[in-house]
Amino acid sequence: MTDSQPSQAPELAPFRIEPVFTARVWGFRDLRPWYDRVAEGDPIGEVWLTGDDCLIATGPHAGKKLGALFQEEHAALLGPDAPVTDSPLPPQAESPLLIKTIFAREKLSVQVHPDDKLAQKYGQPRGKTECWYALAAEPGAEVAVGVKPGTTLAEIREGIRAGTLEARLNMLPVAAGDMIFVDAGTVHSIWPGSILLETQQNCDLTYRMYDYGRPRELHIEKSLEATKLATRAGKVAPRQLADRTILIDVGYFRMERIPVNSSRTSESLGGPGGKRGLAYLFAASGKARLTGAGSEPVDLPPRGIVAVPAASPEFVLEDASGLGEQLELIRITPNWPATTT
Repeated sequence: MTDSQPSQAPELAPFRIEPVFTARVWGFRDLRPWYDRVAEGDPIGEVWLTGDDCLIATGPHAGKKLGALFQEEHAALLGPDAPVTDSPLPPQAESPLLIKTIFAREKLSVQVHPDDKLAQKYGQPRGKTECWYALAAEPGAEVAVGVKPGTTLAEIREGIRAGTLEARLNMLPVAAGDMIFVDAGTVHSIWPGSILLETQQNCDLTYRMYDYGRPRELHIEKSLEATKLATRAGKVAPRQLADRTILIDVGYFRMERIPVNSSRTSESLGGPGGKRGLAYLFAASGKARLTGAGSEPVDLPPRGIVAVPAASPEFVLEDASGLGEQLELIRITPNWPATTT
């Protein structure tokens, strides 16, 4: 290699990530049939798929925490064009996205997430913009996204005090396949009746406004400071391309639903312009197998996730679903720099 040639990260094959089952007071004790998991203690509300504490399940780094691998293999995972951090705080290489599945048996708190600027004011590296893809929904399922037009901060404060905040919320019906964008500053809550795939900035910072009398800390002043009365939140219409459906493409993340007729090559799964970067492959239903020369096959189970590093060698993804099953493949990638639609 000459001085004029750019250095390239060594190849890093795709690998499956083990989920972390996270207790939440509003969750379920039994996640079957979605996951073969029954809570031994507190109910489970969130299944973290790409958290920094998730363990790598396959390949030479099996048993290592995902956050540690991002520290060690930042360039191989994210590619040379990705920033080390999106924060003015000291650089730290980490996963840019936190992906979860949400199981709400009860209403979540009415809450709001700060944007990057406000989070950094209080010493956090970034805020939290997120989106929800409905994996399933019962008839009548709803989520709260934003407040009704004309609502003031004073009325929100009074609603918190009087326990009437729900009357100010903008409710959206939810059906399977819906995509809902929730940008930072949006007052929101998830209600029972739907199972959601949540993709967000890698931040778990939540300011609770109202929590239905549960004995948990509220963050009323910070939540009001973070609140934006008008945001871009709401349902996002899918955009059909020749070989995939764009579910959302905004600052921080892009999500696509990709049909797999028997198999697809890694090249055909790639993003626009052939630009290589980190991708996560999630099986919303069905299952798949990734095979490539020089590495062990990687199985992608239902509701499982596989990371495809920027420096991944070529592979083939095969639909391994059984009779009566259908693979629904969701591809999730970070967006840099943060842009808007």
